[in-house]
Amino acid sequence: MKRNIYLMYAIAFLQGMVFYGPVATLYRQAQGVSVFQITVIESISLILCILLEVVWGVVADRIGYKKTMIFCCVLYFISKIIFWRASGFAGFLAERILLSIVAAGMSGVDASILYLSCKKEDSQRAFGIYNSLGMAGLLAAAAVFSIFVRDDYRLSGLLTVISYGMAAVLSLALTDVSPEGSGRISKVGFRQVLSQTLSDRNLLLFLVGAAFLNETHQTVTVFLNQLQYEKCGLGNTAIGSIFIIATLLGTCGAASAWFTKRMGSRAAGAAFGGIAVVSCITLAAARTALPSICGILALRISNSLFQPFQTEIQNRKVHTEYRATALSIHAMILDSIGAGTNLVFGALAEKNLAAAFLFGAGICAAGWAVTIHTHA
Repeated sequence: MKRNIYLMYAIAFLQGMVFYGPVATLYRQAQGVSVFQITVIESISLILCILLEVVWGVVADRIGYKKTMIFCCVLYFISKIIFWRASGFAGFLAERILLSIVAAGMSGVDASILYLSCKKEDSQRAFGIYNSLGMAGLLAAAAVFSIFVRDDYRLSGLLTVISYGMAAVLSLALTDVSPEGSGRISKVGFRQVLSQTLSDRNLLLFLVGAAFLNETHQTVTVFLNQLQYEKCGLGNTAIGSIFIIATLLGTCGAASAWFTKRMGSRAAGAAFGGIAVVSCITLAAARTALPSICGILALRISNSLFQPFQTEIQNRKVHTEYRATALSIHAMILDSIGAGTNLVFGALAEKNLAAAFLFGAGICAAGWAVTIHTHA
């Protein structure tokens, strides 16, 4: 089973190598897509994920996690080819539709493979390393972008295609981890899993809080940060350098288990949410580069530590043999919330960037309060 863990680590690293990451928003804008259109595409993507999540969870529990992972890695590779050649709203929407299928398919499956391939007490550590290696891949890609690629957006897209192709090849070497039950979920079994999830009030509240924290981090550090940097007068080279630092700090997720154990679950949850709130307020008030950079970096650290914490809690809350199905229901709830927040972020950012950051601070405050209450 250790082979599975190492392969999953390698896949995470390769799929983290998004060479256009430092200029993801600028890349799209250069191809004629506005900020609001970007967030519309993101919301459509999340809605599709919601529709596909549970279906994919049931399919994964039936056909096995290896086959699901292989299919998703190959489709991921194809989506990057489309992104590389995309131009205008329709092209990037097509890429995102494929990505929705991938995200729904991999949601819960990658975590299930890791969880079932290691000792349960080591799961948060494994999730932390897995997430950190994704960040390490992004860091390596950002370094290449800053040194060699810079303004050649199309080249960054091609390099990303190559990396994702290598990840697809590695997925073929995975060993299947049998679901904990028969692998076939009936309608009655599905209803039981759904009922268990919806009746767990603490879990539902935790998922709501996690969605607020995650979507704020995703929108701010992937899209809005570049607009903030441009507003402060920073160029692509500087943006690329900051992206490298942010990505490097993203690898601190490997310390999540240690941090949580040292502080305690409740205090750790409070810290993750509190840092996010302060970061968003800082960004809303910032007019120069330094506080803007500090706000983005603090938000990245907070979320990197929070992700393994969240994944471990979700897996611990699964009390059924149909793990992928249960985790897909969790993801459906998370995506439902994210679809709404994305549109609000986009609409506000088009009019006033500071207002978008204040909205992020507000929902992070709500997520912070819920996380403290339901610290698992």
